Amino acid sequence: MTDRVLVVSATAAEAAHVPADLPLVITGLGKTAAAAATARALASYDDLAGLTVVNIGTAGALRPGLTGLFEPGTVLNHDISADLIRALGYDPQERLEVGGSDVVLATGDVFVSDPAVRDALAERAHLVDMEGYAVAWAAREAGVPVRLVKHVSDSADESALDWASMVEVSALALGEWLRTQV
Repeated sequence: MTDRVLVVSATAAEAAHVPADLPLVITGLGKTAAAAATARALASYDDLAGLTVVNIGTAGALRPGLTGLFEPGTVLNHDISADLIRALGYDPQERLEVGGSDVVLATGDVFVSDPAVRDALAERAHLVDMEGYAVAWAAREAGVPVRLVKHVSDSADESALDWASMVEVSALALGEWLRTQV
C-alpha cells in the first residue's frame, strides 16, 4: 500500500475502471505527451512527500506466452539513438530502473505492429508501450517514485491494430489491480 498515488494513463479507455477516489491524469499518446502531462501534474502539488506515480496502461507482448498483468522493473527508451548520442559524449539514460521485477518494458513513439520490429525489441525487453519511460523520467526528475503497471493487450503484431476492441479487458484488470494494491 502507498501513502498517496497519482494514477497516470495515456487514454481514458485504459483508465475506464480506475477507482473514482484516485487522482487521475490522462496524458495522451506518446512520450512527449506523457512526459509533459506527468510533469505538469506533479508541478501542481504543493507537497510531493509520500506520493507515488502509478502509470497504468496496455502493452504489447514481445515474447510468446506473455499474458496478463506485469509490473516492470526496468524501462527502456527504445527508439532513441543511444549509442550515437553516447559517442558524442552524452549519456542518453535510455534505461531506467523502476522496481525489483526482472520484466523489461520498452517504450517508444513507434506503435509496434510489425513482427520484425517486435522480434528485434524482444532481444532487449518483454513488453512494449508508448508512455512508460516518459512517465518514469518525469517522476524521477520530480524525485517521486513510480510504479509501471501494464496489462498485455496484444502480441505487438498485426493484432495490435485491433487494440480498441481489446482495451476494455485490460482496463478491467488495471482497475482491479488499483483497487487491491493501492
